[in-house]
Amino acid sequence: MQIKHTAALATLALTAGCAMAQQGVSKTEITLGSIQDLSGPAVSLGKQARLGMMLRVDEINEQGGINGRKLRIIIEDSNYDPKKAFLAAQKLVNQDRIFMMVGHIGTAHNLAAMPVQFEKNVMNFFPLTAAREMYEPLHKLKYAFSVPYFDQIRKTASKLVKEKNIKKVCTMYQDDEFGLEVMRGGEAGLKSIGMDYTEKTSYKRGATDFSSQVARMKAAGCEMVVLGTIVRETIGAIGESRKTGFNPVFLASNAAYIDVIHKLGGKAMEGLYASMTAHNPYLDDASQPIRFWANKFKTKFNEEPSVFSAYGYLIVDTFARAAQQAGSNLTTESFIKAMDTMSTPTDIFGSAPTSFSPTKHMGSDAARLSQIVDGKWKVVSDYIN
Repeated sequence: MQIKHTAALATLALTAGCAMAQQGVSKTEITLGSIQDLSGPAVSLGKQARLGMMLRVDEINEQGGINGRKLRIIIEDSNYDPKKAFLAAQKLVNQDRIFMMVGHIGTAHNLAAMPVQFEKNVMNFFPLTAAREMYEPLHKLKYAFSVPYFDQIRKTASKLVKEKNIKKVCTMYQDDEFGLEVMRGGEAGLKSIGMDYTEKTSYKRGATDFSSQVARMKAAGCEMVVLGTIVRETIGAIGESRKTGFNPVFLASNAAYIDVIHKLGGKAMEGLYASMTAHNPYLDDASQPIRFWANKFKTKFNEEPSVFSAYGYLIVDTFARAAQQAGSNLTTESFIKAMDTMSTPTDIFGSAPTSFSPTKHMGSDAARLSQIVDGKWKVVSDYIN
């Protein structure tokens, strides 16, 4: 009887120990996961975000890790398809047993993956989408850092309309959660100054021909167009507009704030406005810290960074700060406790300061405007709070 009793106690102790073990955290390693578009229409964003994350992970490991643990990051490709994002999340959460999902790109993609994560108490940390669903409704496993598309465009659209005395505003947007958020943000901004869209037109994700949408907006006589577009669609829509002699003021969200827009789109992209926070890191930037960082990136990966490289870098950096603060007993709960007191100052890329609390899981809602001038993004406004 004594032997059986001892064996039972041992079994209970082992079971309790297993129950207490934190998924994705061992004595020597923390495993993170991310889902990027590495082969689809947003590949120029996803690839750069991946490299930015890798750069910061390598730096952290070279400096000894986080409380004695090295960082490991596993990055899956969604091809910018929400169904593939769902499958990738299942793999990362259930097979790779990640501690946390970081910097997952895409609105619909995050919405598809979050239920898989939350079932296993895996946090969705700083996704690369500015949809309000990334932090609303308040959830202990959702933290966002990108200013909501809705707020970005609500503030910047009304600012441009007033400054340029624009009478007719159109919108062209991707027919999904992302595009709708941009469209609605512009709508709210216009209503705040007693206006509404003159014309609305949408397109399906992955579309390449925008001639009918451009024709509708041109016929409506629109002086400004709010673009709920990403990279290919921004270039395609503006390029088609220029060809037809349609030259309104174009305003996009930070989803289109990336150097590949002017590198691929050329002179036709001149004058495009986009809402933004972090400065695009050019190799010859006037800011010495940005210039140093950009050249370090170029040396490591043999290609120039973009603002999405900066996003990836900053996401891992903030994770590391909170994980360090959480202490050696790193769990989802200890990380949440650290994040709920976290604040960060303006970084080298000029991002607005952020702060979090138990009731505030969105870092900042401040956005500013940048414009393509002489083939480069140039900051043209202060933060609009």
